[in-house]
Amino acid sequence: MKVQLDKSFALGAPAAAAWLLLQDLEAVAACMPGARITEKVDARHVKGTVTVKLGPASLVFRGEVQVKDVDEEGRSLFLIGRGTDATGTSGAAMDLRAHIEEAGTTACRLVGAAEVSVSGKAATFGGRMMSAVADQVLQQFAANFAEKLRGIVPPPEPSAARPAEAAAEPVPAATAPTPPPARQELNGLALLWAVLRNWLHQLFPARRA
Repeated sequence: MKVQLDKSFALGAPAAAAWLLLQDLEAVAACMPGARITEKVDARHVKGTVTVKLGPASLVFRGEVQVKDVDEEGRSLFLIGRGTDATGTSGAAMDLRAHIEEAGTTACRLVGAAEVSVSGKAATFGGRMMSAVADQVLQQFAANFAEKLRGIVPPPEPSAARPAEAAAEPVPAATAPTPPPARQELNGLALLWAVLRNWLHQLFPARRA
């Protein structure tokens, strides 16, 4: 079973900075909830796991991600991912093309088109549920990517003060850098609830006054 996904996310950072982050395969993988790199084969090929938490139980999927093509001028890349669950009863594959679009000097957009295919028990959920779950995963990924981008992009420089004003202003005390957000597990219950909610909205759309 295959599902086609086309998504676009606004980012509050220059396109050049977002493009540099997008090329960092380990950093990008770390933005995926529950993902962990276990082996770096080379600069464009990593292996790892994704943990999905369902209540008290956790499922672990093992796989690999490889960047197949990079277009520096177009700020785009093509990567593939393959994986299976620990029991070998389900498999998944993804072909993703992503690029950065400029949206001004201090903003851009992350645009991606992916084809996701699943086999085994995972395929029994159906295309509609797969699309809803994948949408929730991508929303979490985009939020983590934007947060990581904010952590590496320096703040804009303040306007230069006149010498007299600069001398009168106290020197601010140094502050410790903000720690990166804690790694999150992919919460399966939250995703399933989001899928159920979307499904109910489709069955019982809100009535207009």
